[in-house]
Amino acid sequence: MDRQIANEKTEIDASTGLTKAAAKNDARRSSHSDHLMCGTPLWGVAGFLGCAYFAWSSFGHVTRGEYEWPHDYWTAATYIVWIVLLAALALDTRCVRERIFFGVLVGNFLVGFSVTLWHGISVSDVRLARIGTGALWALAALVSLTTLRGAPGIHNND
Repeated sequence: MDRQIANEKTEIDASTGLTKAAAKNDARRSSHSDHLMCGTPLWGVAGFLGCAYFAWSSFGHVTRGEYEWPHDYWTAATYIVWIVLLAALALDTRCVRERIFFGVLVGNFLVGFSVTLWHGISVSDVRLARIGTGALWALAALVSLTTLRGAPGIHNND
C-alpha cells in the first residue's frame, strides 16, 4: 500500500505535467467555482438593483403601516427553495465577498421563512421583521457592489 502511494506521488501525468496526486487535487479544486459574480459586472449590478428594490419595498411597507405577512405553506415552500439555492451558491464559491452576499440573503430568507410559519405573530413583531429584512436587503445590495471590483488576478492586479 505504501509503495502504491509513493509511486502515485512520483508518477508524472504527461498531459498536465503534474504528479498524479497533484492532478487529482487540481481536478477536485476545479469542480467548484472560485467566483460566481466577480469578474462579471452584470451580476453585481443585477444583485444591487434587485436587493435595493426589495429594501425599498420593505421600508415602504413600514412607512405605509402595512404589516401583513403571508402565512401559507406555498410561501414557506418558496422560502425553503430559495434558502437551499442560496446556501448551495454560497458553498460553491470560494470568494469571500460572494459568500457574504449569499450568506446575507440566506439570513434574510430565514427570517422570512420564520415569520411565515409564525401564525400568531404580533403586528409589532411583523414591523420589526419588515425593518430587519429591509436592512438585510440594503446590506446585501451594498455587498453585491463589492463584486464589481472583479476577481483578484483576473481583470486587475489585486
